[in-house]
Amino acid sequence: MKIRPGNLLLAINLLSVILVIIIAFLPSNTVRIIFGLPFILFIPGFTLMAAIFPKRNELNNTERIALSFGLSIVVAPLLGLILNYTPWGIGLYPMLVGVAAFIFVTSVIAWYRRSKLSEDKSVSTKIKIDFSRWKTINIWNKALSIALALLILGSIGTLAYAIVTPKQGEKFTEFYVLGPNGQAEGYPTELSMGETGKVILGVVNHEGEDNLVYNVELSIDGELKQVTGPLTLADEEKWEEEVSFIPDKMGENQEVEFVLYRQGEEESHKSLYLWVDVRDED
Repeated sequence: MKIRPGNLLLAINLLSVILVIIIAFLPSNTVRIIFGLPFILFIPGFTLMAAIFPKRNELNNTERIALSFGLSIVVAPLLGLILNYTPWGIGLYPMLVGVAAFIFVTSVIAWYRRSKLSEDKSVSTKIKIDFSRWKTINIWNKALSIALALLILGSIGTLAYAIVTPKQGEKFTEFYVLGPNGQAEGYPTELSMGETGKVILGVVNHEGEDNLVYNVELSIDGELKQVTGPLTLADEEKWEEEVSFIPDKMGENQEVEFVLYRQGEEESHKSLYLWVDVRDED
């Protein structure tokens, strides 16, 4: 059976449209994986190869397949980099639309370039199944062919399993302190007596549990000054807020400590420190 180039490119674009519809209306991980693997790892490179090398004698089929995989691996990150500088950013749907648009554009270019060629020069895909030669192959080549086929199937199955059942990530609570400008700099290190020091505290729940309750204690040289909380956070929820403190005595290297507690735990969960020099007002 011989598949004409135009029909193959049309089928690829129809498959892309089906994938977009499936992800938009049937958000099933299994279906996404089945359609998504070739959509990301093979089709973009295949249509790009078809656009760059439309002639049959430029590359053989093995080279085209290998380069299709290689180019697809290059194209996907480049599209992500481009999307990162757009208002949409890198996300499932922007990436999906970006890849589908890339496939469509390269398919149109490939179709146009191939339409200028005669049928004997244009690339075509032939599907020929013939088991008559299997009997003439020696036993070692048969064993090697079977082993290679099983290896390929095993690799695909392992990849699919790894995607369907991803490894559970580490569970932790993120606790951080930033300067008043929201960056990891500009911390108050020198204050005058009575001057207010300001920082931004952040807590992010990565524990895999909802409705975790936190409290943050602020102490200066071991003396408790204030308590922030309770803070109730859902899984992956972030709390971030400006916190102020006023030292009530002069001295160098006063330890400003922020201690995070989880409700139900007597020991501190995490702690952060700043050292501040407090001088007399001049």
